Amino acid sequence: MSSTIAAIATASGVSSISIIRVSGDDALTLASKITKKNSIEPRVAHLSSLYNRENQLIDQAIVIYFENPKSFTGEDIVEFQCHGGMIVAQEILDTALAYGARLAEPGEFSKRAFLNGKIDLTKAEAIAKLIEAKSVDAAKILAKQLKGDLKNFIDESREAMLRATAYSEVMIDYAEEDIPDDILSNIVTQLDALILKIENIVDASHRRKGLIEGFKVAIVGKPNVGKSSLLNGLLSYERAIVSDIAGTTRDTIEEQVRIGSHIIRLIDTAGIREASDTIEKIGVERSKESIKDADVIVALFDASRAFDDEDQKIVDILNDTQEKHIITALNKSDLAIEFDISMLKNYKPIEVSAKHNFKALTQNLEDLFNTIGEDEELMLISTRQIEAVLKTKQAILEAKEPLLNGELEFFSYHLQDAITALGSISKPYDSEEVLDKMFGEFCLGK
Repeated sequence: MSSTIAAIATASGVSSISIIRVSGDDALTLASKITKKNSIEPRVAHLSSLYNRENQLIDQAIVIYFENPKSFTGEDIVEFQCHGGMIVAQEILDTALAYGARLAEPGEFSKRAFLNGKIDLTKAEAIAKLIEAKSVDAAKILAKQLKGDLKNFIDESREAMLRATAYSEVMIDYAEEDIPDDILSNIVTQLDALILKIENIVDASHRRKGLIEGFKVAIVGKPNVGKSSLLNGLLSYERAIVSDIAGTTRDTIEEQVRIGSHIIRLIDTAGIREASDTIEKIGVERSKESIKDADVIVALFDASRAFDDEDQKIVDILNDTQEKHIITALNKSDLAIEFDISMLKNYKPIEVSAKHNFKALTQNLEDLFNTIGEDEELMLISTRQIEAVLKTKQAILEAKEPLLNGELEFFSYHLQDAITALGSISKPYDSEEVLDKMFGEFCLGK
């Protein structure tokens, strides 16, 4: 990490301000050359002219120097806050590179902060996800991780398992003595409580992942019930082709739309029926796959038409769908009602008009997402974190049986595996390749 790195830290495009960040041993030296200043006081905003290597004026900007180790990366950092737009920012970056810095890899600033002990992996991943957050609730969850909530859970759980291991090691040294019943029962109680906590966290994490990634909402139904009209209405523009011809939508269409404080991924699917041609059959199969992948299913029925076999097929699919949030809606409710609502007795259909009024649906979706966001359970924000706690749970379960049988050596062995698995969420990996892959998913300049 001896090299000095530089990158534009703000998104590309026209804006009021762009930020160029430089980190490393030569950051201050580079800043002095660009500003022509002999001295730059740490943590003070300096209004300064910036010059390229040919001594030509680039811009007048704010320059802030963060002295190591009191910086994000733990190294010397200089930030140039210039006027927005890519031309000026790129010229400042090019000048820094000309003076000896190299272009930072994606996530390299955060990686250096991690390797220098300024953040742990839980905070690093929270930073990456915060940039991608699809809701206000997600931002709040990630802010808690930045504050250290997940790290605290890991530290407390590891401490409990370390104490149990210490008791075990002591008793191994005094194998001829009987294990006191209270120690044994206390260890079992603590391990059971940790297993329950892990199960609750994993369950909550699966339920709430849409807060960060964006909930997938699939609109399903038989042909010509108004799925594409509803998509267009929610998007407020004509995204999907709408016609009276059944089977017009042959493939899934996915778009993002804001519902309340949540960004959702809305999926319009092909009408589900016994298709007559190959292309439509493929579309129907993709519709069924969308149902499997979706977090929420909006099942649309035509209120102006009598319930038929194709509607029954949709109901059968809903009945076979497990652990999904399902909303049923009767479209074309502004027309004469011909649909037999009793056929949806297991559900509570709401009345909408895809072309005129679907407020009841958007309110229903917003209430559902808000309810999910109110869950106070700790949340894991990546597949890596979930896999780590599941490995921890499995190792604890494998440790319990030898503990109950008095086989303390095997108990200690499995509990050490649990400690290692849980610690991997926040502690350094031995593999540099794993770190490169993880931080490589960050945006450039972060």
